[in-house]
Amino acid sequence: MPITFDNESYLFISKLLNSYTLPSMAKVHQSFDDQRILDVKSTLIEELKRPAIQNLLKKVHKGDTVAITSGSRQLRNIVPITATLVDEIKKIGGNPYIIPSMGSHGGATAKGQRELIESFGITEEAMNCPIISDMATVKVGTAPDGKDVYIDKNAARADHVIVMNRIKPHTCFHGNYESGLMKMMAIGLGKQHGAEICHDDGFGKMSENIKNFGKVILENVNILMGIGLVENAYDQTCIIKALTPDEIPIEEPKLLEIARSRMPRIIIPECDILIVDRMGKNYSGGGMDPNVTGRFVTPYAKGGIKAQRVAVLDLSDEAHGNCIGVGCADVTTKRLYDKANPALSYINGMTSLVILGTKMPMVMMNDRDAILACLRTCTGIDRNRPRIVRIANTLQISDIYVSEALKDEVERTEGLEFISDFKPFDFDEDNNLPYFS
Repeated sequence: MPITFDNESYLFISKLLNSYTLPSMAKVHQSFDDQRILDVKSTLIEELKRPAIQNLLKKVHKGDTVAITSGSRQLRNIVPITATLVDEIKKIGGNPYIIPSMGSHGGATAKGQRELIESFGITEEAMNCPIISDMATVKVGTAPDGKDVYIDKNAARADHVIVMNRIKPHTCFHGNYESGLMKMMAIGLGKQHGAEICHDDGFGKMSENIKNFGKVILENVNILMGIGLVENAYDQTCIIKALTPDEIPIEEPKLLEIARSRMPRIIIPECDILIVDRMGKNYSGGGMDPNVTGRFVTPYAKGGIKAQRVAVLDLSDEAHGNCIGVGCADVTTKRLYDKANPALSYINGMTSLVILGTKMPMVMMNDRDAILACLRTCTGIDRNRPRIVRIANTLQISDIYVSEALKDEVERTEGLEFISDFKPFDFDEDNNLPYFS
């Protein structure tokens, strides 16, 4: 239901906020390692020619079914990479199909999960193969602690399964296995039921559970290979690695450390206010990656900028209403609130047993008021010269905006360069900002 405000009460809120003035902002470019793959199709094909992988592909006989996983993240180049993989499987006589593999995401419904990958361009027409979306699971084994391990029934019945996912630091825990191939098997293929079991001990044991569940699946399911993807800080594909089932547990931690060293971050370590223009699961499983914002929902991970207040202004269309992570902000807007379908984030929260990210922060009528509410509620700062950082989202932060109070810090910090002059916030007639440009 859309939020409503009592006019008289909000007039008083406006009076409180209007006693403050926002500073001018300038655009800053952040320089990171820009190593990337220019031709993802050729790179993947070369990986598949590796002798160990060729030996595996020989196991695919004419007519064999090959299930390929597809997750809930909007990965760079995921469409050409997936399409190329499908084509290569067809060339050796296999019958590939794609399985949405995302635990409880997409509202924990087959329709929602299919719609989610389709919104990223993973459609039957683009891939030239079927998409089979189903929430039903089957038991494939038991973990050392007695927990049952389940995976998608359409993956379990396939002659072969190819697990593909981006490898990167997780938003809620750190360990040898975070977001990656082992997690795709344990949680992505587990659908809501399997994901819930894997989350049962909380995030403190998540890395261990992912390892144990992943090994059970490797031992009991016809996993043909893994395709690990790593992106650089500019959201560009920098590594494509084909791995045998035996290599997955050994090589994934190594790729995770590379991913950790290349992940996007805000180079400035501290600010008073962090503004995030848009959030959504297409940017991060947590809506806003806490490795960037510094706002974690568990005590099992740390990092990111230290900001006294965080404002998030909008929800991406690709999130389909799932506002998981909005609770990590202090203030948001009516625009985001009206787009949100809280039930979708509640499903994620109940499955992961973490509900902080599902809560709704203070809601203001527009962007200007949301930022001013952050300014008014900061303590121990110079409100006439607040240190403000603004980002588009937590995935694309090659360019950021900073306030005048951060000018000296930017000028003396390696990797930061001003690319515009300082200008006032460009609010429209409704006191909202145009999307980051």
